[in-house]
Amino acid sequence: MQVTIQPSKCRGTLAAPPSKSMSHRLLICAGLSNGTSRIDNIAFSDDVLATIACLRALGANVETSDNTVTVRGIGGNINAGDILPCGECGSTMRFFIGIALLGDNPITLTGSQRLLERPLTVYEDLCRRQDLMLKHNTDSVTVCGRLTPGRYEIDGSISSQFVSGLLFALPLLEHDSTIVLTGHIESRPYIDMTLDALAAFGVKAEYHSPNEIFIRGGQSYKAHDAAVEGDWSNAAFFLALGDDVTLTGLRDDSLQGDKICRQYLAQLCKAAPTLDISDCPDLGPILFAFAAAHNGGTFTGTARLRIKESDRAAAMHSELAKMGISLIEDDNTVIIKPAQLCKPTEPIDSHNDHRIAMAMATLLLQTGGTLTGAECVNKSLPDFFDRLEKLGAKFTSLPCKTQQ
Repeated sequence: MQVTIQPSKCRGTLAAPPSKSMSHRLLICAGLSNGTSRIDNIAFSDDVLATIACLRALGANVETSDNTVTVRGIGGNINAGDILPCGECGSTMRFFIGIALLGDNPITLTGSQRLLERPLTVYEDLCRRQDLMLKHNTDSVTVCGRLTPGRYEIDGSISSQFVSGLLFALPLLEHDSTIVLTGHIESRPYIDMTLDALAAFGVKAEYHSPNEIFIRGGQSYKAHDAAVEGDWSNAAFFLALGDDVTLTGLRDDSLQGDKICRQYLAQLCKAAPTLDISDCPDLGPILFAFAAAHNGGTFTGTARLRIKESDRAAAMHSELAKMGISLIEDDNTVIIKPAQLCKPTEPIDSHNDHRIAMAMATLLLQTGGTLTGAECVNKSLPDFFDRLEKLGAKFTSLPCKTQQ
């Protein structure tokens, strides 16, 4: 989809989108439970639909209605050998690999080419040590074998998603386990969100030290009704539109690391600060875009942006250049140089990355211009452009021309 955006002033009040990250976690806990759970305030993005599809493939009964999902769980019995379709969602694949390693039969997880290019090092090393099967192909991952309870050392700098995948699985083993996080721990808030979801479903896992999580074995998930809180990650795109836009439904006491977006946006308004995004990498694109429209800035903890849906630092470098903005990148730092924001003379490319598309759309609202590949917002926020329109944004959309 191609969207041509006119310079527009946005104002008004919106309910914050539901948290995609918490949706995954609550749905998975419901799927592993004994009994029936109801999860309210769900937005059916492509990523959330991938998690629902995987739960169904494992045998859970999942019914959807409006913004509610009702799940009759499988009670932690992982016996299916069916294919788990993960789409383009890294969270879904990394969470479900851990869960699939509770079964005795081979389970294959499929996904997009870009998803399968993203590293699975933690699971590969783990399976090698425990003599479990893991075959990582260009279009799928197949695993077989049951995890052994015990001590798991995981490099905390790679991705919290591996830790969460194990946290879903290890309580269902017969004996106790410990996860020891080594190195610099990035995205710790996402681990805390997983622990919070487990607790809601009656599963106990807790820190015994800042880098050590103890998981008692022999537990079971208890059915539970829950509502998904507002999403600070996606709220950031609307908060970046200015003080005339208000979002409701965001919890100030949320465990989401991305709630820091409000503080970071305020700092970028006043100066060119140095901001660490190692715990909130998903904010990278919108913070880069906001810095480009204001005073510039320096961002540390950016290395993991290379292994997202796109190489996000490289993608933002390419697209910001079309608007007269210089982005300088090294191994773990991005610098945005302050300059006059210009209307792009060629279309802005989404790089098939929802966060690039939404971040660049906020800039096009200031200059006008065209965004291609805009349909990728379906990955996390299908109604993104509807929400912008309610706030006063003016744009036209057309299907992208098919290449002959």
